[in-house]
Amino acid sequence: QVQLVESGGGLVQDGGSLRLSCAASGSSFRITDMSWYYQGPQQERDEVARITLGRATIYKDSVEGRFTISRDDAKKMVFLQMNSLKPEDTGTYYCKVHVWNMISSQYEDYWGQGTQVTVSS
Repeated sequence: QVQLVESGGGLVQDGGSLRLSCAASGSSFRITDMSWYYQGPQQERDEVARITLGRATIYKDSVEGRFTISRDDAKKMVFLQMNSLKPEDTGTYYCKVHVWNMISSQYEDYWGQGTQVTVSS
């Protein structure tokens, strides 16, 4: 079982910055890809950034050049640096980890509880 705890959300003005963090804990797993998802009001959850085990990164077009995803494997953490924030970035951000469960010998996905980001105009 993997637990994820997110932090770093809050209220920021248009053009401001925030850094989201997500820490994984538990045992008997190996993290592969780590991602951040965005869910706006009355919208489905949508992946905005992903970082692979080899540190390749993929971004949704709307955040390319403004958001940066990074990871610290020693601490089992993933980060999302969000710059030049816009009001349309307002929503809930979730981290997701794709792990290899060493007990069940299968891949599994785990989600954080979500952190609210509000960008005022």
